[in-house]
Amino acid sequence: MATKAEARATGQALLAGFRAAGAAEVEAPVLLPAGTLLDLYGEDIRARAYVTQDPLQGEMMLRPDFTVPVVQMHMAGGADPARYCYLGEVFRKQEHRGPRSAEYFQAGFEIFAREAPETADAEVFALFAQVLAPLDLTATMGDIGILIDAVKGLDTLPARKAALLRHIWRPRRFHALLSRFGAAGVPRAPSPVAAPWIGLRGEDEIAARLAALAEDAAAPPIAEAEVALLDDLFDLAGPAPEALARLGDLAEQMPAIAGAVDRLTRRMQAMAARGVDLDAIRFEASHGRTTLEYYDGFVFSFASRDPGLPPVASGGRYDAMTAMLGAGRSIPAVGGVIRPGVVFDLGGRP
Repeated sequence: MATKAEARATGQALLAGFRAAGAAEVEAPVLLPAGTLLDLYGEDIRARAYVTQDPLQGEMMLRPDFTVPVVQMHMAGGADPARYCYLGEVFRKQEHRGPRSAEYFQAGFEIFAREAPETADAEVFALFAQVLAPLDLTATMGDIGILIDAVKGLDTLPARKAALLRHIWRPRRFHALLSRFGAAGVPRAPSPVAAPWIGLRGEDEIAARLAALAEDAAAPPIAEAEVALLDDLFDLAGPAPEALARLGDLAEQMPAIAGAVDRLTRRMQAMAARGVDLDAIRFEASHGRTTLEYYDGFVFSFASRDPGLPPVASGGRYDAMTAMLGAGRSIPAVGGVIRPGVVFDLGGRP
């Protein structure tokens, strides 16, 4: 495995390429307020991040990635459009001993631009493909936005759609919910029970929750045909041009995804215009569903043919995060990171 010095040197070479592409190099703090990350990801982030306590600032986390602090920096006063790059260590807990380290370097490139987001997507992907070309990696892409639009288009209660959307990034929970909402005989509404008042919730909160449960119990299940179409969409995978054709067919039966499929078409055209070989890219509709939850559109990764190694690079679009961190402002944003240590291990040299 690459030493820290080797990973840092490889990262500096990657950084030089990002600067040549017009990015301004930025620094990010190592300690981040835990509250911000918890608001974005929920309590699940605790299982992956290192948490500590500061006597003045409260609960803090060692930086699990660079995107959040870079977005905060940009939304606090960055100019539009903007391109940033960075290099530094991130810290994530690992469940098993092996080639994945709990602390490792990331080199990253981010674009904030309001015009032609599909063009920015293509720029990031093409740059990464160019930088990583000597390593003979496999490239995969997807689009979380297509999945989000498909769920929004279901003919069911808004509360059910909201529950499914919360768990798009948790496949087991998502599909368990989908099975429940699509089954006849969903849970009955609870009956009022005379009991002592215990807990911190007010009577109005409890009444609202009981009303929501009653509405859910009375609603018909999601139609079997809709569930089948959604399953077909989430399982769709294949060479990118073939997958696009199949998505076009699905869009005729699922009009809610038509806009997202059109955006994918424009993105792939922009990628081809930058010299990307689309036939060499695999499209997986569910790609990116188990990574960090801020991706809400285009997602991609580059991986070694050795399944024991972590992804060499990954990235995607995270427009919603800029709205969450922008105090009323938002801007389309896309970017990605490369692991210099893995690049070095695969033969990449500064």
